Amino acid sequence: MYETDTIAAIVTGMTPSGVGIIRISGPRAIEIGDCLFSSPSGKKILKNAPSHYFNYGYVVSNLKNEKQENSQNGAGKTIDEVFAVVMKAPRSFTGEDTVEIQCHGGIFCMKQILSLAIEAGARLAEPGEFSKRAFLNGRMDLSEAEAVMDSIHAGNALALATSISQLKGNLSKMVKDFRAQILYEMAYIESALDDPEHMSLDHYGETLSEKIKKLIASLNKMIESADQGKVVKEGIDTVIVGKPNAGKSSFLNLLLGEERAIVTDIPGTTRDVLRESITLGNLCLNLVDTAGIRQTKDSVEQIGVKMALESVEKADLVLYLIDSSMDLDEEDEEIISLIKEKKFLVLMNKTDLESKISEEDVLSLFRKQGVEREKITLLSISAKWGDGLEEFKNNVQEMFLQGEILWNDQILITNMRHKNAFIEARDSLLLVEKSIENQMPEDFLTIDLNSAYSSLGRIIGEEVDEDLVNEIFSKFCMGK
Repeated sequence: MYETDTIAAIVTGMTPSGVGIIRISGPRAIEIGDCLFSSPSGKKILKNAPSHYFNYGYVVSNLKNEKQENSQNGAGKTIDEVFAVVMKAPRSFTGEDTVEIQCHGGIFCMKQILSLAIEAGARLAEPGEFSKRAFLNGRMDLSEAEAVMDSIHAGNALALATSISQLKGNLSKMVKDFRAQILYEMAYIESALDDPEHMSLDHYGETLSEKIKKLIASLNKMIESADQGKVVKEGIDTVIVGKPNAGKSSFLNLLLGEERAIVTDIPGTTRDVLRESITLGNLCLNLVDTAGIRQTKDSVEQIGVKMALESVEKADLVLYLIDSSMDLDEEDEEIISLIKEKKFLVLMNKTDLESKISEEDVLSLFRKQGVEREKITLLSISAKWGDGLEEFKNNVQEMFLQGEILWNDQILITNMRHKNAFIEARDSLLLVEKSIENQMPEDFLTIDLNSAYSSLGRIIGEEVDEDLVNEIFSKFCMGK
């Protein structure tokens, strides 16, 4: 009953908007929709309405039962002017009979209509339950369902393109092709062992080894794409560091395009950690502006400096701002010692003022810390006037999107669950290779082949248990 009852939810955002949508899905969806919806002439028409057509009318409270006395919706009361769309199984998102009511997007209005649907016999949907039913009814596999949420949370054009690629089934097709190749080899071994007179396994190990090598190379390619995929999906945790008054807050404001951080000529103005996110071309930067790193007796500023040091440890990218109008000192050396093992960019700020240091002066400090020249990128900027901003953006993208990423049907692994499954499948195939080298019996090879086959099946949901399915869909937003 849990999976076959009728559910309902508001599927648009819970903020005032032009249009709001209430979705009802399940075996009684059309019946419940008819309880709510009436044509302008007052007729109940959804039962015989054609699928996937808009029906104009009104939501009217016609419920007459023991709950009516406590309902906010009196019998015969018109709630809103709406469109109702019937989508008959299996041609709906969930694969079940579905009714969507498109009403005016007021929160109170949407809640009233949802309340009527529940009073008529629907159950309030749990987070992700519509997508879960789509998966259980075979409308999409697990990787495609996960791509639904990735597309909702996409923070840039490339993240959206990647999730749409997976939603279109490109990842699923590739995984199914890998599994088909493995299944063929398992079936061949079993058939040859059952019928040795007609199917020979002579020199089969050499043939299988070549096929396994190609599969491993393909799996490694997908595993390696996960680093880029993580950056595209989650963004780059970026920390801005430097001495007090180096221009960190001014640079943050420049990137954001607004006065988010307080900027003064007084060193130590920033004492807390400010966090913001921006879209930078095809990437998202999760920016952290920190307190200036220096020795201080101010107890509040000391806390800020400590938080700055902690942020550097967790960062994917460090932006080291140097005030080029001031001399370098031991505090700069200390900062370099903190960031030298990280990915970093050195930004020589305040080019609008007379410079007191050169690039060679900065490079000399890095050499003292044993940092090779190839790792150091120096950019001249003016956080005040925006000079050097485009060059900065281009350098960040080159650091994290190594080479050009194709947008059409590009497959990037953006899900850690998928990456782990690819790793397990690759490791199982490596064991097959080892067994071939050790001239193990062919039936022994099928053990690890089957393990690789199962690992890949977990990506698309063909080898997962109910608990994992429930955990995945519980992370979805309400109405999805």
